[in-house]
Amino acid sequence: MEDGPYYIIHQMLEVSTRSSKLTALNFSQMSKLHFTTKHANAATVQRNWYVVDGTNQTVGRMCARIAAVLRGKNKAYYTPHVDCGDFVIVTNVDKVKFTGNKMQEKVYDHYTGYPGGRKEEIAIDLIKRRPEVLIERAVKGMLPKNRLGRQMYKKLFVYAGEEHPHGAQQPKELKF
Repeated sequence: MEDGPYYIIHQMLEVSTRSSKLTALNFSQMSKLHFTTKHANAATVQRNWYVVDGTNQTVGRMCARIAAVLRGKNKAYYTPHVDCGDFVIVTNVDKVKFTGNKMQEKVYDHYTGYPGGRKEEIAIDLIKRRPEVLIERAVKGMLPKNRLGRQMYKKLFVYAGEEHPHGAQQPKELKF
């Protein structure tokens, strides 16, 4: 324990407080210190496939956990500037739920680009017409707004029913 990096730093601080000069011995001990941070890169990242069942899941809570997995925050080697995330398949999104009165009151806007082209739709109508959009918009809003976020978003696959075409990837079930 007496040759560990923290012990060496402690000795150096004691010497520097007693005398204002550091000795050559302390500098040689200092060269033994190696505090390096390991950063993930494209070669070291391991990508897994997960499947999430949206039946009776609250939209916001489920999407927040999905966004964390897409970013790679569930891994020990998470690096903010590298796409460390996994692939996520979401099924049964037509059976998700909202808390409170959001199903009748939450409004989704769409702009066509033309004057007066604002289209509004409440959540209950959107979930009947295109239930995938509900989850996609929620997760996309929780990812970074840059190239890296767009790269992470491409690893999300959302399906209204139970079936999905990604059986060959052998996805594991992601429990919340």
